[in-house]
Amino acid sequence: MNRQVVKFNSASRPEFIQELRSRVSTYFKNKGISHYGNWQMWLKTAFMITLYFGPLTLMLTGVVSGLWPVLAMWVLMGFGMAGIGFSIMHDANHGSYSRNKKVNKIMGFLIHFIGGFGINWKIQHNVLHHSYTNIDGFDEDIGLKIMRFSPTQPRKPYHRFQLIYAPFLYSLMTLYWSTSKDFEQLVRYRQKGLLPGRISFGKALAQAIAYKLMYFALVLVLPLILVALPWWQIVLGFVVMHLISGLLLALVFQPAHVTEETDFFKAEPGQSMANNWAIHQMYTTANFAHKNRLLSWFIGGLNYQIEHHLFPNICHVHYRQISRIVREVAAEFEIPYLQFNSFVGALRSHFVLLHELGTGKYERKLALTAR
Repeated sequence: MNRQVVKFNSASRPEFIQELRSRVSTYFKNKGISHYGNWQMWLKTAFMITLYFGPLTLMLTGVVSGLWPVLAMWVLMGFGMAGIGFSIMHDANHGSYSRNKKVNKIMGFLIHFIGGFGINWKIQHNVLHHSYTNIDGFDEDIGLKIMRFSPTQPRKPYHRFQLIYAPFLYSLMTLYWSTSKDFEQLVRYRQKGLLPGRISFGKALAQAIAYKLMYFALVLVLPLILVALPWWQIVLGFVVMHLISGLLLALVFQPAHVTEETDFFKAEPGQSMANNWAIHQMYTTANFAHKNRLLSWFIGGLNYQIEHHLFPNICHVHYRQISRIVREVAAEFEIPYLQFNSFVGALRSHFVLLHELGTGKYERKLALTAR
């Protein structure tokens, strides 16, 4: 089946992205630095890998024992799992970690040690989400049917409670990801013609199965065998790890696009959007907590989501610096630069929107505005 796409209006103020790319390129040239990762990225990589594999090693070798100390190790692994996702494999699978493709491939492979499948992740994130941000039917990040993330989606009776059950569903994200989601996606991507031409469905399925077996053998089966605790306590720790990582990942990515301020679109295959791709990103993406350097460090600069979407080939360690350039150029072209001063403010906007979309208040507000 041929891949179906949405087109963007390339004639709509192309000078915006041209000027932006020129100034960002000049910044790196004048500084004499590469747009790939640097020593800061390498130190962070060592920290996040240690935060994930260190506690696992302490458990497996018996250095840490007893329910509560072992449970603490699972908690640390939850943060490490999210940290690898935020700060290492994300850049690597965008090709921005290193100019060396082999290094990107090695670091990107870490996704399989936290329960994911690289081929699917690149399709969902790099292709569908980055290309068609907040376009209903194309961006799978807003395509979870039990949630109403966009006003273009039908409202079901159960959506009125989504403000309540959203955090619970978010916490299940990586658990779902590591078990059934990748297999569901493989079938769907084959039907839509999204699988890379170099790999067949059968080969992709075999790889997914092999990587899942590797993951569960390392992170669940080995602790069940080697850690001197009842099996249910090991399973409890494993689930706690996933609940923490899932919630952290969701609470960072959702406020970047699903807020009161961001725009949402509905399009049919072949339809052309009103704006060009870069301007579309400015209307559908928001930054938050730009002054919180500790948060920004841990979440891989993803509070600078605008910069990430415009320049996914630039390592996140440079986002704070180039954000000044993006703000300036956006102001000159009178294009919105959406930004929340705090992480709490971004989360509040996200959950307010969930409530309004779930209860129908969003449509009532639009009706009042139109009068």
